[in-house]
Amino acid sequence: MAPNRERAQRHLIPHFTQAAAWRADDLVVVERGEGCYVWDADGNEYLDALAGLFCTNLGHGRADLTAAAAKQMDKLAFYPNWGFAHPSASEAAAMIAAVAPGDLDRVFFVSSGSEAVESALKFARCYHLANGDEQRHVVIARHWAYHGTTLGALTLTGIPNLRDPYLPMLAGTVRHVPNTLGCHLEPGRSARELPCVAAVEEAITAEGPENVAMVIAEPVQNGRGALVPPEGYWQELRRICDRYGVLLCADEVINSFGRLGHWFGSERFGVVPDMITFAKGVTSAYQPLGGMLARGPLVERVWDSPAGTFLHGSTFGGHPVATAVAVTNMAALHNEDVLGNVLGNEDRLGDGVRALRQAHPCVKDVRGAGYFYALELTRDRDSGAELTAAERAELLTGGVLDRLVREARVLVRPDGRGAVMLSVAPPLVADAAVIDDLVERVDRVLDRVSGWLRTSG
Repeated sequence: MAPNRERAQRHLIPHFTQAAAWRADDLVVVERGEGCYVWDADGNEYLDALAGLFCTNLGHGRADLTAAAAKQMDKLAFYPNWGFAHPSASEAAAMIAAVAPGDLDRVFFVSSGSEAVESALKFARCYHLANGDEQRHVVIARHWAYHGTTLGALTLTGIPNLRDPYLPMLAGTVRHVPNTLGCHLEPGRSARELPCVAAVEEAITAEGPENVAMVIAEPVQNGRGALVPPEGYWQELRRICDRYGVLLCADEVINSFGRLGHWFGSERFGVVPDMITFAKGVTSAYQPLGGMLARGPLVERVWDSPAGTFLHGSTFGGHPVATAVAVTNMAALHNEDVLGNVLGNEDRLGDGVRALRQAHPCVKDVRGAGYFYALELTRDRDSGAELTAAERAELLTGGVLDRLVREARVLVRPDGRGAVMLSVAPPLVADAAVIDDLVERVDRVLDRVSGWLRTSG
């Protein structure tokens, strides 16, 4: 593997990777994958318990998806979606519209989740301009939410260390409000009384409703660790947006295409947003593809306006090869009842990771739904002792946790956004045996974390 590692370290710039980790002698070069497992160039097997990056929903090594790409390349490798249509993009859009909630039946394709969020930002602006509401430009987003890294999407992202270096370059059009962490619905109380709900409405009134364009939120928020909203939360977001004429956007780059056991996470919480952003699982990451779903009447309003266009586009949006793979991927999700597999096994995964909390005092909390969980770590749950700043630094950013995860051959994600966490999100085809294997390997990681904490103190 040495030549592969050396070439990577000499010429390849990695994404979100500390220099020390990239320069390390044990840098892993992943060479091949099959099902829920991948192998490095030295032949070591790893359980891919993060589905690549929340996206290889059908698992690795799917010949049907690679065949769909090759077949499309032979017929039409590329033509832009600017003033033209082609069969694969049209079919993919129709398939997505058929499973989307409510009247979300128009699809704008791009190549990534960040671009999808940028598209929603621009569409919200175009829609309000079409209505003559030129002053509407403010967006309400949530603390610790990740909405992408391009400058427009980064404006919405609520993660300080990602935003702070670029603050002079970001538009001051976003107001961040509390997320749903620790926001619980007490028996006999209404969701309208929740502080995390009130914060959204208060932000809109503080900015002036006539200035607010959009509220954006993930159904289950990734940043800060798989935050599942309290019952009624999304219905309250819908009520608030309707009251003030604000568009509601569900960012489902992670949540959609089965991650929560439904085509879209919005379905799980019983709400029809005005827009949905997606990417990742739409092709199981076999091709880069993302997009924005919008309600038909909103699109018609933009088209019937004096501008007569949604003023946005990208070269590769609706790429024929990517959308051909999306068609095959969605057909497989349906024909193989992959969403049913998630719903049928989510308790096994959830019960398994919750059992790890009971077994390990270093696990403070476990949150999540479907095939999407986070384990928040601490020094000692029973005594209430938290990790020190020095311990957090040693555990994260290419440190102790990365090493322990790799030694256990389980690719879960060490995550430091607001706490020290492990993110767990296996491919949606993971069966009972894979889930049990995943839990056993994470158990080993936590055993090692506990041992490290005893010696570090």
